[in-house]
Formats: sequence, structure tokens, C-alpha cells
Amino acid sequence: MKGIKKSVLDLAVVPQGGDTTSAIERTVANAQNLEALGYERFWLAEHHNMSNIASSATSLLISHVAAHTNTIRVGSGGIMLPNHSPLAIAEAFGTLDILYPGRIDLGLGRAPGTDQLTAMALRRQSPQLPYDFKANIEELQAYFGNKDPRARVRAFPGEGASVPIWILGSSTDSAYLAAAMGLPYAFACHFAPAQLIAALNIYYNRFQPSKALAAPYAMACVNAIAADTDEEADYLSTSLFQLFKGIVTNQRMPLAPPVSSLTGILDYQEEAAVRQMLTYSFFGSKKSLQEKLSAFVDHTKISEIMFTSTIYDAEARDHSFKLLHELAL
Repeated sequence: MKGIKKSVLDLAVVPQGGDTTSAIERTVANAQNLEALGYERFWLAEHHNMSNIASSATSLLISHVAAHTNTIRVGSGGIMLPNHSPLAIAEAFGTLDILYPGRIDLGLGRAPGTDQLTAMALRRQSPQLPYDFKANIEELQAYFGNKDPRARVRAFPGEGASVPIWILGSSTDSAYLAAAMGLPYAFACHFAPAQLIAALNIYYNRFQPSKALAAPYAMACVNAIAADTDEEADYLSTSLFQLFKGIVTNQRMPLAPPVSSLTGILDYQEEAAVRQMLTYSFFGSKKSLQEKLSAFVDHTKISEIMFTSTIYDAEARDHSFKLLHELAL
């Protein structure tokens, strides 16, 4: 084993025939399995106005998962900071740090994680207004690090919290910011692959050491499905293709069971769009994935890899994560 850390992003996807309750139950069971396997961290993503995603109240779900596990780090991949005041996030994650000391991560994104109308409902202002992501992160850091008892506004809980802040991104903009602020960087190439290499190069080349981090630390999130055979993995991946069809057509549906063929389910344009979004997706047997993912890690020079494994059957998902964890990356 080369020792690269392996982590998981869970979207709390609602399965066909299930509901948000069953989605959350699946997420907790997934986290417990991953902890037993030895994964580093388990992140949840903030999405809104999506009937097939159950992680909108991300901080609450992080607390729920952390309460049902013991050692695995639990965090956000991410909290969409424009939707919240920095003070509210400092208080929420300061509370999480008290409840689960040394186990909480705070990944921050600059997108709303939803459509513009819903973003307006969340922010109570137009999403078209200028937004200073860097200034809001600095405000959040100030609440965590405040040592001045005379400060007019303070975060209780929050001050002194030991919560690592990550910058999340799907474009080069966030790479410049993560490098300038000296923070760890996570790239969402599981759905936005186009600028991965450019963003990583910017981050590596422009990184400025900080109190938080002495050297660049990058993580990439990829889709990965492992099975006993390549054919079985390809079969399981058809659930992911159907889920992404809902994204490109804006007709989001619950996670569907796998099918023997996607013919008649995706037309040519839909399939082309989905395959482009899934550029950094890895399906196959343990042997196949060892070769593919080793090449990916070597090419990107990442310090940690995060998997999202969208599989309908929970047993097959657990087996996939077992095989992925056994890879020497």
C-alpha cells in the first residue's frame, strides 16, 4: 500500500421505491460500513429543491451520522457558504466540534447548490448580487480564531474550534483562492471534469503556506464502482447513468435499479452529455481499477482520493467500497 488516504462523498440519494427517510438510513449504514473498512472521512453535500437528494440540512445530517459512528471524520462536501452567514456556520460547526471533537471537517463551496429561484429563497436576496467568497471565509476564520474578548460579535460555540476548512471547487477560480489562502483543496471532478488538471496545477504552483497548511494538499472526488468482474461493474453503473440523465434533462428521479442496456433510456445527445460529465469515472474489477486509479493518482499528484459510488443495491455498494479500499494507491 502506498498510503494515499481514501474517503467517500455521500449524496443521500433517494432510492426508487424509497423516500428521504430510507435515504438517510442508507447514508448512516454506508458511513458505518466505511468506518469499519478504515476510510478516512465521510462527507455530505448541500443541495436544495431536489426531490431525490436528502442532504439539504447538511449540518444536521453530519451530526446524525457522527452520532452513529465513532472514529471516521464526518464533514461537508460542502456547505454552500453563499446560503449562510459565516457566523451561523461558525456556531453550527463549533457545536459539532464540541459534540464530536477531532472528527469534523468543513468543506466550503461558492455555488448555491440549487437553482436561482431557490437560491433567492435561501439568501433572501438576488443571487445576481456580487458575492465575496474570500471575505466570507476570512470572516468565518476570524470567528473560529478570535482571541479578543472585546470583539463585538463572537461565535459561541465556535471560538477555538478545531475544524479544518477546505476549499471546494469545480473550476479554476477556487484553485487560485485555495492556493492564496493556504488551505486544502478538493475538486469535484465526479461531475465537473473539464478543468481538473488546470485547477490542480494552479493550486500546486501558487500555493502559499499558512497556519493551517505548510504544503499543498489536494483531493479529487471521482465516481467509482468496483465489482468482482468488469461486466458486473458496468451493469451496476447504469444506475449512475440514469441518475445523471435526470441532471442533464432537469428531470430528477430517484436512484433507479441497474438495467441490462441503456438503449431507449438515454438518447444520443443525453448519453454524450452524461459521458462528458462522467469523464473521471472508474468502473471495473479490483484488478482493472488498480491500474486505472493508480494512473489517475500518479497523473494528478493528489494526496487523497474521494469516491462517490452511486449503486442502487446497498450490498453491492458495500462490496464496492470494500474492493476500493483494498486498492494500493
